[in-house]
Amino acid sequence: MAAAERERDKDRDREGRGRSRFRLDQPRAPRRKLLPDYDPEAFGRLSERIARFLGTGRFIVWMTVVIIMWVVWNVSAPVDLRFDRYPFIFLTLMLSLQASYAAPLILLAQNRQDDRDRVTHEQDRKQNERSIADTEYLTREIASLRMGLGEVATRDWIRSELQDLVKELEEQHAVFPSEDSRVRDVGDR
Repeated sequence: MAAAERERDKDRDREGRGRSRFRLDQPRAPRRKLLPDYDPEAFGRLSERIARFLGTGRFIVWMTVVIIMWVVWNVSAPVDLRFDRYPFIFLTLMLSLQASYAAPLILLAQNRQDDRDRVTHEQDRKQNERSIADTEYLTREIASLRMGLGEVATRDWIRSELQDLVKELEEQHAVFPSEDSRVRDVGDR
């Protein structure tokens, strides 16, 4: 049986030699990629660190010091050593380059923070739903206990009922003397 299937597969292969055959039961061989592989999580963490640094006063101070040194050097240094003349086109280019890289990194960091906030919000929402369900369950349980306690005899209720019975017995004793007292009366005669 297996030999017949193999022979049938060989015949099919001979018929379809010009076209490629895909096997769905086996994974494809890895393709060569033009771009290198990178860890998106590591890149995201790096972008968050850069974005945090760009948002600090330390970055602003360093940036200001570098720009002041750049301008002072290119204004006061000897003409042969100046690398960026007065309109400071190279400085403008460097600041534009820094801004063009900083903006996407900051956006990437914000997107990652938004994703974390979304997950946290979803977890909080689920926790709140569970808390509400638990609260509703406990409310129903307390209500059923109260209803059940309404039917249970309490100590005060039993005491008041016993006092009522004692009063009834005393009233009956006053109206109908007991047989013991009648027997005593007859024995005295």
